[in-house]
Amino acid sequence: MSVSTAAADQTVCTPLPVLGRDVLVPLVTGGEVAYAALDYAASAPALQRVWDDVAAYAPYYGSVHRGAGYLSQLSTDLFENSRATVAEFLGCRDDDQVVFTRSTTDSLNLLAAALPADCQVFVFETEHHASLLPWRDARVNFLNAPRTPAQAVETLERALAARDPYGPALVCVTGASNVTGELWPVRELAAAAHAHGARIVLDAAQLAPHHPLDIAELDVDWVAFSGHKLYAPFGSGVLAGRADWLRSAEPYLAGGGASRKVSRRGDGGVDVEWHTTAARHEAGSPNVIGVYAIASACKALTEAGFDSLVEREQRLVAKVREGLAEVDAVRVLSLFGDDAPRVGVISFVVDGWNSSHFAAALSAEYGIGVRDGLFCAHPLVRTLLASDPQDPGECGAPEAEPGERSLNAIRVSFGAGTPDEHVERFVGAVKELVKDGAKWNYRTEEGRCVPAV
Repeated sequence: MSVSTAAADQTVCTPLPVLGRDVLVPLVTGGEVAYAALDYAASAPALQRVWDDVAAYAPYYGSVHRGAGYLSQLSTDLFENSRATVAEFLGCRDDDQVVFTRSTTDSLNLLAAALPADCQVFVFETEHHASLLPWRDARVNFLNAPRTPAQAVETLERALAARDPYGPALVCVTGASNVTGELWPVRELAAAAHAHGARIVLDAAQLAPHHPLDIAELDVDWVAFSGHKLYAPFGSGVLAGRADWLRSAEPYLAGGGASRKVSRRGDGGVDVEWHTTAARHEAGSPNVIGVYAIASACKALTEAGFDSLVEREQRLVAKVREGLAEVDAVRVLSLFGDDAPRVGVISFVVDGWNSSHFAAALSAEYGIGVRDGLFCAHPLVRTLLASDPQDPGECGAPEAEPGERSLNAIRVSFGAGTPDEHVERFVGAVKELVKDGAKWNYRTEEGRCVPAV
């Protein structure tokens, strides 16, 4: 496979330039086109600023917390300064801890491992699997999908009030849906949780790249998010919030870095004194590149100003929704309705099309990258599609006839690095595909839909 790029002086209209904006991809119809990356909800491209910061630091890389040499000291300072940057970005309280993890999934599994005994967990079926599935060792209460923000709060209040026994409880909720993009009433849900003696963790994987976050203002107990959705795809994540449950729990991983002191006992065993700081759950050599990348992205988004970023993104959201509304065969998926505030994440189905084939045609014929499937939120998408829970939702699902239910959906997502032209190309491509059909036949190959050549 060869890699080609457009001319070095090519410019695109984006407030925050990202890597890959000049990458050319081949079309099955002939020629090449600049790739339109419209799958930000899965993984956003790296900001140019992040890449430049990482490249500038790379020659100075050294061990963290483990060396007396200059580069080790520099890397340790950079790592801990990054922690402070993330805490500021999130509006952390003075006694909150910022723990670096691998991802949102890792962060929520860490918190699941730190739950106190007999803790009950309350989670809506609308959650991403990262926040739906980690609570295997707790008593989990799965709540039905609400159809309004107010219904979400009412459903939670009833469930919390009726819990038996009335002991420790944790609510897990998304900030913005990875399927519909809709914003959830986080502050109201936090108030309901605290009124009933529960704590709340916010899955901010889809919220942090699009909106400012303030833990203290939202009054949530923890926030989890991933660097790779925040324009920092170097394998790091964050769990930030209350320190007490984390300090009381056994280390998430046992090993160097988490331990302050290890000694042999007279009977041949080992005694361990664990850290009580964030280091307690950061055993092993940390991903300093990933952590620094997250801090760089936090600075870039803050300096760009979320007000202007949100305003521009909402213009792109409106352009996509208005364009899709002009196509009778398209149905946009939504929990809370057309007027619900949302980020740049929109899922839809097209009558008469298998969604995977439609997504493949967008890629092969127009150079547009979107996502198809159930988006690691199977219960939610199946609720929205009103499909059989046993439907596989895979690329090889049979063609949908006009008027039939689709087995999966198509998702377009974008953000601060998306050029206007890419959104315009997407809207035009959808209209053209629905009107004229695909230019190519597609087949299933190793679980993927590809042009049949």
